[in-house]
Amino acid sequence: MSRHQRLNEILAMLSTEGRLDVEQAAEALGVSTATVRRDFDHLAQQQLITRTHGGAVSTSSSYDLPLQYKIARQAKEKQRIAAMAAAMVRPGDTVALNGGTTTNEVARAIASRADLAQGGTPAVTVVTNALNIATELAVRPHVKIVVIGGTVRPQSYEVFGPLAMPLIGQLNVDIAFLGVDAVSARHGASAHNEGEASTNRALAAQASKVVVVADATKVGQRAFARICGADEVDTLVTDAAPQEQELRGFEEGGVEVAVAG
Repeated sequence: MSRHQRLNEILAMLSTEGRLDVEQAAEALGVSTATVRRDFDHLAQQQLITRTHGGAVSTSSSYDLPLQYKIARQAKEKQRIAAMAAAMVRPGDTVALNGGTTTNEVARAIASRADLAQGGTPAVTVVTNALNIATELAVRPHVKIVVIGGTVRPQSYEVFGPLAMPLIGQLNVDIAFLGVDAVSARHGASAHNEGEASTNRALAAQASKVVVVADATKVGQRAFARICGADEVDTLVTDAAPQEQELRGFEEGGVEVAVAG
């Protein structure tokens, strides 16, 4: 297990348990107590946990991790989802991407398509409120980047807020790919942060087609802030078929469920 994976596991355990001691974490991770102490110290320096005598406790930020700590979670699953989503893009399309680890993979998959790269001139326009996506795609001559302005949220590198809305309202988007914290047939797509949800809702409203990209751990769940109802989602791309009742709910609501194998 790499250090990056250990840090994610420690944060995940703390978000569930609230408190961990060094020996408990060392046994769960299969590493030495010295390694765990160093990992605890690193996370404490990042203000993600609070060190205690012999262990650590969670802070509120542990439940909403910065993107750099989320990136390794369900990595292979997200790459499969991204490949299927990117295949939906046609030359000449305008695509909207919000922030998140899955949409970051979608951006990479779009940029890697050989048919879009032919000729070197912009073959696709990407509208995004995610600074990391904009930075990564900026060097691709076949991708035109439109970046939405506003206030930056460090946890996700997303830009949101009232400054973003006037620009979004002037755009026409062919496909909006939405990364979400949760999606269900009953509650629709949702996010932990209400500011992000509002901006994502505006992006979806400007799109001819709304595609939610979410790994199976997020399907059937709900988060604090609503992005849009399931009836406003055209396609859900995920890595495993939802439970039968959930799948039936999506289908009855007109949502196409695409499973990336």
